[in-house]
Amino acid sequence: MHHCMPPSKTWVAQFKNCDFSTCDATRPGRIKTLTTREIIDEIDELILEDHQIWVKSTAQQLGISLERVGYIRNEDLDMRKLSAKWVPKCLNADQKSHWCQSFEQILEFFWHDPNNFLSQLLTMDETQLYHYYPETKKQSMEWWYSSSHRPKTFLVQKSSGKVLASIFWNQDSIILIHYLPKGQTINGENYTTLLLQLKDIWKEKFCRKVNKGVLFLHDNASVHWALATEKQMANLGFQCLDHLPYSLDLALLDYHLFPGVKKQLKGHHFSSDAEDIAAAETCFDGKVS
Repeated sequence: MHHCMPPSKTWVAQFKNCDFSTCDATRPGRIKTLTTREIIDEIDELILEDHQIWVKSTAQQLGISLERVGYIRNEDLDMRKLSAKWVPKCLNADQKSHWCQSFEQILEFFWHDPNNFLSQLLTMDETQLYHYYPETKKQSMEWWYSSSHRPKTFLVQKSSGKVLASIFWNQDSIILIHYLPKGQTINGENYTTLLLQLKDIWKEKFCRKVNKGVLFLHDNASVHWALATEKQMANLGFQCLDHLPYSLDLALLDYHLFPGVKKQLKGHHFSSDAEDIAAAETCFDGKVS
C-alpha cells in the first residue's frame, strides 16, 4: 500500500521542529454528522458568545463537519451574516440633550397647529452641479456574449467645471433655485438677498400661509448663521429651526432630490455652465411649480 508522501517543504518544517517521525499522526476518527438538539443549542451558544466566530472554529470545538455547522446555522438557526450599520457619530451627553430640546421645540410647533405644520415648513440646501459626472458601474454595463472578455474602462473623476445651486423647497414643490454666477462666492450679503426673493415668491404662491409664519430649516454652514442672515430672518418673520449636529436624516434635499437629479446627469458632458444648468432644469421639471 502506497502512502501519499507530504511535500518536501512540509518535511523540512517538521525536521526544523525536531520531528523526525515518518508515521502518520493519530486522527480523531470519523466526525459527527448527526444533527441533534444538543448540537444545535451548542452552536447557538457559541455564536451568541462570539458573533464573528469562524465556521472552522465551531466545527473543531464540537467535532462536526464544516458542512454540518453551515447547515445548522443557516437552516436550523435561520442565521445570516450582517454588516454593522455605520452611524455618523457617537453623540455625547450635551449633544443628546440638545437633540431632545430641539425635538421638543418641533413637537410644540406641531401640536400648536397639526393640520398646517407641514405646509409651514420650508427647507434649503446647496449642491454642486458638475459639468461631467462619471457613470456608475451599473450604468456602464454592456451586453456581451458569454465567451467574450470582460470589458475594461478607466476610472474617471468629476470635472473641475461646476455650478453651485441653492434650492429652496417645501412639501409641495421647489420654490426657488438660484445658480451662483461664475467667480462669485456665497456670503451673507447675497444669501440675505436670496431670502428676500424667497419671501416675495412665497407670498405670491402661498399668500394664505404667510400670516401663519414660516418654519425655516437650513444646515449649519457659517453663512446661514451669520449676523446679517439672522437679522434678515427676524425681519422676514421666519422661525429658524435647529439643524442638529450629525443629523443626516434632516438633510431632506440630500435624500429626496439631489440623488435623483445627479443620477440623471451621470455620463453626460456639458461644455459650459449654461448647458449644465439647462440639463439640471430639465431634471427638476415637474418638481418646480
